[in-house]
Amino acid sequence: MIDRRPGLIVRAKDVNDIRLSVNFAREYDLLIAVKGGGHQIAGHAVADGALLLDLSQMKAIHVDADKATATVEPGCLLSDVDQETQLYGLAVPLGINSTTGIAGLTLGGGFGWITAKHGLTIDNLRSAQVVCADGQVRVASATENSDLFWAIRGGGGNFGVIASFEFALHPIGPEVLSGLIVHPLADARGLLQGYRKICARAPDELTIWTVMRQAPPLPFIPEVWHGKEVLIFAVCYAGDMKEGEKALKELRDLGTPIADVIGPHPYAGWQQAFDPLLTPGARNYWKSHDFLDLPDKAIDILLQALGALPDPQCEVFIARVGGAMARVAEGATAFPQRKAHFVMNVHTRWSDAAKDADCLTWARDLFAQTTPFSEGSAYVNFMPQDEAGRVGTAYGANMERLRKTKAKYDPCNMFRLNHNIVPVMAAQAAK
Repeated sequence: MIDRRPGLIVRAKDVNDIRLSVNFAREYDLLIAVKGGGHQIAGHAVADGALLLDLSQMKAIHVDADKATATVEPGCLLSDVDQETQLYGLAVPLGINSTTGIAGLTLGGGFGWITAKHGLTIDNLRSAQVVCADGQVRVASATENSDLFWAIRGGGGNFGVIASFEFALHPIGPEVLSGLIVHPLADARGLLQGYRKICARAPDELTIWTVMRQAPPLPFIPEVWHGKEVLIFAVCYAGDMKEGEKALKELRDLGTPIADVIGPHPYAGWQQAFDPLLTPGARNYWKSHDFLDLPDKAIDILLQALGALPDPQCEVFIARVGGAMARVAEGATAFPQRKAHFVMNVHTRWSDAAKDADCLTWARDLFAQTTPFSEGSAYVNFMPQDEAGRVGTAYGANMERLRKTKAKYDPCNMFRLNHNIVPVMAAQAAK
């Protein structure tokens, strides 16, 4: 869906290439787009006539097992990071699709299977090397340029180009108790009611998310169910497997499942379990809400929409995030929503351009109908290109501080091909 032609592509190999590119763009007043993993739904990584700074060649990773840290370059995908850290039985909390770029995931917050146990990706960021709009290379950490460090933890690519990240690592794997439980969508109302109760008291080690869609032709799903609407519980327990079996009993007792394939799986493999549903080449459009609860009325709206899916590839994904991430103060990072909550992503995906209108309308209608139940915040990594006006509400009380920090490090808004935070001085000048 993104068909744009940059005027110049620079494939950076190191921090100096980034610095030279930023200086060149500033000197000649060029629009600059920054591409990490190229996964972002809004297509901000490329623009017509722009200087495209492609970081995909910068894929070095260094793991210090003694210090439990990893230094990661911005071209890495999540699979690259997992592959290296799991050699030492360690991991950084990442997302759930391994083809995501580490840079975009981190700058937007980053949540996944071990967020409740170990926090968001940004909660495990120790420092970053940032090339700012003035061409200066700065270290951002709790002790150096702490205002910049605060802003890049959730504020997206608004404040500079990251040349490297340093993450804290945690022991996990090599296997985790994980897998799927598949139910008929007809039973979804009662299942979701049970799910919200289980989530409210689940230990930090247990993460349960739901996917509602037409059943893909997976070998463990009986053929008679292929193409029929199902609710899937996706589960990961980041702890002792015997304790995990006990923690999962209540969920496994819900309803009468079509299939239950929970068991020990390699952690790195489980991190890639949803990759087949996000292969390149399809048309994609997402709409997302944060809910503090899942009231029955919202469930009914969801189920009505799921009965009229515009394409077999479309789905609604609901993640519960809390635990360690919810014990961080709301103002500690730019990421705004620190309450335990549900994240709904209306993941609209299709292949035929003739379906564009139907698929977009379906997603937007479901988003609008569920808005009264939302908290108002949003996960910026899930926001499409047409939600520029939502940026302020997405950041909430953190927005004014973000604008002031933007004015300090990027006063001319050079880095604006993103979910843009307008510098406070420019915002005042526009009034």
